[in-house]
Amino acid sequence: MIEKTLTVEGMNCASCAVHVEKAAGKVAGISFVSVNLATGRMTVSYDERKASVADILVAVDKAGYKAIDDEKERKATRPEIDMFRKRLLLSLIFTIPLLLITMSYMAGARLPGMISPEVHPLTFAILQLMLTTPVIITGRKFYVAGTKTLLKGNPGMDTLVAMGTAAAFLYSLYVTIRIAGGTTHLVHHLYFESAATILTLITLGRFLESRSKGRAGSAIKKLLSLTPQLATVIRDGKEKTIPAAKVVKDDLVIVKPGERFPVDGIVTEGTTAADESLLTGESIPVEKSHGSEVTGASINMHGSVIYRATRVGSETTLAQIIRLVEAAQGSKAPIARLADRISGIFVPVVMLLALLSFTAWYISTGDFQFSFTVLISVLIIACPCALGLATPVAVMVGTGRGAESGILIKSGVALETSHKATTIVLDKTGTITTGRPVVTAVISTGSYDLSQLVALAASAESRSEHPAAKAVMAYAGEEGVTAIPPERFTALPGFGVEAFTDGKHLLAGSRRLMTERKVDLTIADKKTAHLAGEGMTLIYISISGNCEGVIAIADTIRPGSREAIHELMAMGHKVVMITGDSEATARHIAAQGGIDKVLSGLLPGDKAEEIRRLQNEGERVVMVGDGINDAPALASSDVGIAIGSGTDVAMEAADIVLIRSDLNDVVKTLKLSRATIRNIRQNLFWAFFYNLLGIPVAMGALHLFGGPLLNPMIAAAAMSLSSVSVVWNALRIRNMRI
Repeated sequence: MIEKTLTVEGMNCASCAVHVEKAAGKVAGISFVSVNLATGRMTVSYDERKASVADILVAVDKAGYKAIDDEKERKATRPEIDMFRKRLLLSLIFTIPLLLITMSYMAGARLPGMISPEVHPLTFAILQLMLTTPVIITGRKFYVAGTKTLLKGNPGMDTLVAMGTAAAFLYSLYVTIRIAGGTTHLVHHLYFESAATILTLITLGRFLESRSKGRAGSAIKKLLSLTPQLATVIRDGKEKTIPAAKVVKDDLVIVKPGERFPVDGIVTEGTTAADESLLTGESIPVEKSHGSEVTGASINMHGSVIYRATRVGSETTLAQIIRLVEAAQGSKAPIARLADRISGIFVPVVMLLALLSFTAWYISTGDFQFSFTVLISVLIIACPCALGLATPVAVMVGTGRGAESGILIKSGVALETSHKATTIVLDKTGTITTGRPVVTAVISTGSYDLSQLVALAASAESRSEHPAAKAVMAYAGEEGVTAIPPERFTALPGFGVEAFTDGKHLLAGSRRLMTERKVDLTIADKKTAHLAGEGMTLIYISISGNCEGVIAIADTIRPGSREAIHELMAMGHKVVMITGDSEATARHIAAQGGIDKVLSGLLPGDKAEEIRRLQNEGERVVMVGDGINDAPALASSDVGIAIGSGTDVAMEAADIVLIRSDLNDVVKTLKLSRATIRNIRQNLFWAFFYNLLGIPVAMGALHLFGGPLLNPMIAAAAMSLSSVSVVWNALRIRNMRI
């Protein structure tokens, strides 16, 4: 199966998106299609043996819309916001004087004799025609799109606008002809200003809507702007400045203070600190030296460095982030299905209601002008636009806000499902803990002081690649202890190491090694008894046959993990720790984190099975992990969250990726999910409420009880305002604190 994203032009309401989905979905070989009104994009999955992009383009075209696959063509297209700005300005130039003439007359003001309807009614009508015609021409896309979709049997919002304004304009044109023929009393039955004002107000609404949608997608624009245009590389021993896009893998790249790293890589020369805040949300610069990884688009704070490019082009971290965010913003949340179902039948129903209202009022009153006003008002006020924008704009803003904070949400489904979570399952190693063993205690059991003991232990471990050996070496470095290179070294897999240093025979390893080499551990056991229940790894140090000390090593809890776990519980979630470690180690870490429920000694398959067991008990499970062994559990959970220090496999299996290795970002993710879904529900409520209230009013419900009749211009303003208000409400998510 191939997945493809296309841009669709001509969509202006939810029913448009539904029609495009249906048209594309009928193509043989299509397995999935999703259209996002807010982004104007369609995502399709298809079997290339049965379907092609050309087939999809044809199907969309037959439905009355245009799908674009050519990236160059899409870039060359005039930005939507500029198009609506130009149309709005042209419309205002003619609509404002038209309104001044007609509204001042209606308000009782005396017009100059040459354009007075009493003195020169034909001149009055022709002047309105002359001012209205340019507005009609400027808004011709409403008529082209509306007519096309109507003829295809898929009427949308443009159809309603086109029918309402065309009816007003054509009727007024008919009246003007009648006036020219001598029926001058019809001068009071002109609707030119309604047609022009409705088109102008709807264009204003579309302009504000497109501008707001542009702000909703600002996260992507911000990410795209981070990549520098140029890069300095060393080729053939010389420095060359080239476009950043031309950097290739293994190029040596020079970055000076204040410049951005053009691609991902590993530092080979120099030291600096990198500001990665725009990628990770972390405000504190990260120190970089030989062997450190640097991320493209982060800022080199001080000191020139040379680094080897490891990921370039579409492989860089930034490019992957942009792809994830774009995919998420183009996806649909399940809550959108309700709006889609309603929008699919909404426009035909509105057209029917408009005709019924016109007929009923005309039969009961015999007043054509009154009935005609009702017809136009019903056609104009109906607004599936607000319904269509309610969900996708909120998803756009929510996923964009997450990306700015280092939270990459892959889909609208993940965003929505997260807020329903009841149980949070946390992997221990690398998630709650740092995933790196560190020395937690050094105990002397003989005549050597702690400094001497650490120096000799470091000498013995200096050539070992075991994680425990690296922990000892790191501790020695922190304590300022210098390790003497061993004269002889032997690794003892599963036991430890053996070495000769400065004439001393050293053994560093497990209790089993000491037992096999007949080393007495009586004193060591007494001094380490308190560590037995804390799940630590003990490295015994034997010097010339005597146990002279013990080094305790453990995987320590991450800073902030306890606070994050406490807040998850305060939010009403059950928290479970899951691990492959022994129960003693698991219980010790769980106690530090404040977790009561622990599942230990589990294989990767067992973790996934435990997730399914919790789901069978009715729990909605969010799984947080970082390793390859967490991938099955991440995939099995309702929502899988991978933290940034994890493996590529874990991140691929997860629904959400946290760039930083911080459990507090899990809390932020759940808060963001709750805020976004709350916003979507608000949008849907007001969109439904608006239509339930607006359509009956437009049909004359208030007039039945002595109230006013809705003016078509007021209906147009209300319709535009409803769409803009939905977008503006979604934009509030950008300012929320998470």
